[in-house]
Amino acid sequence: MCVAVALLPARAQERFITLASTTSTEQSGLFGHLLPIFRQATGIEVRVVAIGTGQAIAIGQRGDADALLVHDRPGEDKFVAEGHGLDRRDVMYNDFVIVGPKADPAGIRGLRDAKAAFARIATVRAPFASRGDDSGTHRTERRFWTAAGIELAGAAGWYRELGSGMGPTLNTAAGLDAYTIADRATWAAFRNRQNLDLLVEGDPALFNPYGSILVNPAKGRIKEADARAWHEWLTSPAGSSAIAGYRIAGEQLFYPMPGRVTN
Repeated sequence: MCVAVALLPARAQERFITLASTTSTEQSGLFGHLLPIFRQATGIEVRVVAIGTGQAIAIGQRGDADALLVHDRPGEDKFVAEGHGLDRRDVMYNDFVIVGPKADPAGIRGLRDAKAAFARIATVRAPFASRGDDSGTHRTERRFWTAAGIELAGAAGWYRELGSGMGPTLNTAAGLDAYTIADRATWAAFRNRQNLDLLVEGDPALFNPYGSILVNPAKGRIKEADARAWHEWLTSPAGSSAIAGYRIAGEQLFYPMPGRVTN
């Protein structure tokens, strides 16, 4: 009984924030690297809800997270403009890549034009696995289909909307010998590649920036001070160094853009 009473003050003082973020930051292993460094520096635990960017933004709109780390700039700007978020900052970037079967029936290997690659995939009706989850990756993918003039209505024979995160989508693509678009970091961490290959990269349109946003404290229940500590650390030299230090097989996967305020 005495032991339980003695534990109560420590539990009451436990500090944590809820961060709504993308599956790419979770499944790439980045958070497994960053969060222990931040907790050691501040004593604050970050509890991540890893979902698609669209869902993360919706959680922020409800006030059910203290901060966001997401990657859909139009959606981020709208979130701030509507008063749901504050102090949007650039944090880091990497890029998207298009992966697909080594046999490459659409003939896209080596292209540096992502729009042309999407057009070729649609022309031959090659299997394509879409996240279909309103994530930042899914939103980017849809913009490429639109730019290529592809109407997806009636494309059910070859186009699969999965409603899943990046890792499960890559697993499905591997099982179906299908094309998909992925962030480079999750692709680098993905081990069940089977016959999948990286086929298209290097188009500037595949640039993939991530932003940190504080949820507006006016929504109530927001841990404003601790969320601010995370936001400031993430965009500080210490946070940037931690981001740059995350590598898989020696490859740097995220490049910091420290502290640049963009709203």
